[in-house]
Formats: sequence, C-alpha cells, structure tokens
Amino acid sequence: MAAFVRAAGVSRVVYEGLRGRVSEAPGGQVSGCGRWTRVNYAGRTVDLCAGPAVALGAAVGTGSGPAAFVVLAAGACGAYDDVKGDHRRGFRAHLAALRDGEVTSGAVKLFGIGAASLVAGALLKERAVDRLLAGVVIAGTAHLVNLVDVRPGRAGLTVLALAAPGLLRGPLAAAPMGAVAAVLGDDLGERTMLGDTGAHALGAAVGSAIVAGNGRLGLAAHAVGLVGAAVWAERMASGTGSDSDSDSDSGSGSDSGAVVGCGCGADCG
Repeated sequence: MAAFVRAAGVSRVVYEGLRGRVSEAPGGQVSGCGRWTRVNYAGRTVDLCAGPAVALGAAVGTGSGPAAFVVLAAGACGAYDDVKGDHRRGFRAHLAALRDGEVTSGAVKLFGIGAASLVAGALLKERAVDRLLAGVVIAGTAHLVNLVDVRPGRAGLTVLALAAPGLLRGPLAAAPMGAVAAVLGDDLGERTMLGDTGAHALGAAVGSAIVAGNGRLGLAAHAVGLVGAAVWAERMASGTGSDSDSDSDSGSGSDSGAVVGCGCGADCG
C-alpha cells in the first residue's frame, strides 16, 4: 500500500508541475505547441506530461534499486523516441536502417531498453538462466505496454490488469499501479497521454514486479508469451495488416495514436 501511495503521490505532483507549463483552452483541451503537445487519433491536442510523471512516480514507488534503474532507463529511451521518433515501424525497419549506418529512435529503444533490462535482471536474480529470462520479461513487458497504447487509457488499464495479480507476491507491483492511477482519469479524458516515455517505463515496472515474484518456470512462461506478442506485432508492422496509429515500439510516440508535431503548422522543434 505504501508503494502505491508513494508512486501515485509523486506522479501526481510531477504531472501537475509539468502541466503548469502547458496552456489549456476552454473545455479542458490543451493549446499551444512544442515538445509538450501532440495531436491524438481524434484530432485533439493533448500534452505529454503524464509520461515523465509516471516514470518518476513508478521509479520512486518501487523501493528497489534495480527496478528503479530499469524504469528510468526505459522512460529515457521512450522520451528520446517521443522527441526524435520517425515513421518507420517494426524492429526490422530500424535494424535495416542501422545496417545502413543510421541510428533511429527505434534502435535506441531496442538496444537501450534491452540492455537496461538485462542489467536489472542480473541484479534481481542469481542464476544465469534466470537472469536472462528476467531481462526478456522486463524488456518484453515494456514493449507490450507500448504495443497496446493506441487509444486513451488502454495502456493504463493494461498495466492495472497485469500488475494486480503481483500484489499477492510482493509490494513491487503496487508502484506502476499507483503511478498510472494518478493520471488515468486525465488520459481517459484525452487531456494527456503517456507517450513512449510513460508506456515503456510502466511496462518495465510491471516486468520488474513479475520477475521479483516468479521463479524459473514462471519467468519462462511469461517470456514465451511476451516473445510471441512481439513476433505477432512485428508481422503486423511489416505487413499491410497494421492500421494502428501507434508505432509499436518503432517510431514517433504511442498513446492515443500520437502524431509528431502539434498540428498548428508551426515548427514545434
């Protein structure tokens, strides 16, 4: 319970502080342009304040050094993609660009979150196999939460559903739940979005809780499911069947079908 309250409190305070930097038009819709705003799938301008807020809240709420590290690292990689993301979708496209000498935002997320997850897994588990599985679970969960982040509230509700069973195994799962609860109403109300910053950070927090609460068999089962979800998403991104506005870990920010830029015609940088 303490982790939930701590994460929720930090997330809300940070969110309100960041939100004060963004103007709000009548009716609750965000106005203005710049790196703090995006146009969502419905054409509404929303802010990106929820992402950094839940990343910091979840990290503080974990009470675990390894978990906090990977949450912040995943959030940082997601933030880079929120700012620098491009149109390419799928790991294959980003790896192809890397072979041509171009480091895309998707490649930064792939290797950055993957490396941080392996480090956290090595710190959370003792045996080599368990450490490897832990890294896969953390990175895979971070990717999964970003995959579902295509409409308001979907990532937040997914985090609550995935983390809730972990409450029976330890307090670590309460941190992402508290963090997302603090901003879920604003996300559903289309006043803010998690972006890749928040989606990846929350996913890493949930993955850390799964790792802490499971042994080898549990880790293996989760890893298989997460890898399967990633393979399915990659096939969708590489083919014509993907009409989602989310980049599924491979482009310009998730949550509510974010479009890079604020839609005002100005150079938002």
